[in-house]
Amino acid sequence: MKKATIIGMLLTALCFIAAPGIARETAKTFTFGLLMVGPANDHGWSQAHFEAAKEIEKEVAHTKMLYIDKVNPADRPGITIPMLVDDLVSKGARLIIGNSDDMKDGMREAAMMHPDIYFLHISGDDALHGKTGNNLSNLMGRMEYGKMMAGFAAAMTSKTGKIAYLGPLINAETRRLTASAFLGAKYAWTKVLKKPAADLKFKVSWIGFWFNIPGVTSDPTLVTKQLLDSGYDVVISGIDTTEALVMAGQRRKTGKAVWAIPYDFKNACNEAPDACLGVPYFNWLPGYKQFITAARDGKWKKQFVWLGPDWKDINNPETSSIGFVEGRALGKNQRAALATFQHGLADGSINLFTGPLNFQDGSVFLKKGETATDEQIWNLPKLLEGMEGAGK
Repeated sequence: MKKATIIGMLLTALCFIAAPGIARETAKTFTFGLLMVGPANDHGWSQAHFEAAKEIEKEVAHTKMLYIDKVNPADRPGITIPMLVDDLVSKGARLIIGNSDDMKDGMREAAMMHPDIYFLHISGDDALHGKTGNNLSNLMGRMEYGKMMAGFAAAMTSKTGKIAYLGPLINAETRRLTASAFLGAKYAWTKVLKKPAADLKFKVSWIGFWFNIPGVTSDPTLVTKQLLDSGYDVVISGIDTTEALVMAGQRRKTGKAVWAIPYDFKNACNEAPDACLGVPYFNWLPGYKQFITAARDGKWKKQFVWLGPDWKDINNPETSSIGFVEGRALGKNQRAALATFQHGLADGSINLFTGPLNFQDGSVFLKKGETATDEQIWNLPKLLEGMEGAGK
């Protein structure tokens, strides 16, 4: 046999062996990148995203995640979202998920730079307002319901009527969630416990970012300590991490009747179960599955998606984007009252964003009998009457 013929046969054989493998990788593996504002193990916001993405790899065939966590100016000074997107795209990512509201400008810029890559921004509403191309969509959960449950559980438990809210930074998202917690507390206090609204104190203390950055934000541990020292016996957390619960747990060990409600992550109560009344949490699996599957299958479309609880089972991991896990410290009577409250939210007989409601400065938000639209809730410009703390 001629030498040239042998070489040709070998090359053909190599192509026959290699080509199917390449085709399988190209046709079947869909890589997505996840940018997280905090650490992947924060027991809060970023961990909820990370664990949902890991579950996607199990449940959605032929998907693979790449991730970069601690995407914030303190942990990665001088690093921009477009720079990180470039890195993920170079490694094969076809969809980029940015998990923080403060990534809005960077995600928008990166989407313009990479028109052939899909982008999913968690929170934000660019897809509603035409501020970007068709390759960027927005996803958020209707945590307003979870915060209402948190406020309700807090007021049903409080012995002093003094409830504190540990807030991150001030924007429309954090205002509406803080207001939702207040409305849940007010409903429990006045409608269930039949106590005067004036006797309920609801104070918001902002630390300045989603989690503690030494030298930049207020220390959430110190802020929580000050609130507890001032007689607030329930602290509802709105930050990404669990300092409020940890501090409440330390006080419980000394015999103090104080409680906390963490945020974001289903298992957050594990940090101090004896002080935990429960946790409203995000389940990103349904939303991630919707967008990642669409991108993988070539069925992507620009959308703004705001997913709520599955009221048939709010803790169903396959269907409910918002859940609430009752904590060990929540009493039997409080659990029963919370179940009734949840039923009312589910069937619409309880709608807390119904007037009359005023803003903190006394101006009218909703007239008597008027119900807020999604847009009014989403863009809540001020805190509500009865709340103490900065609103802008």
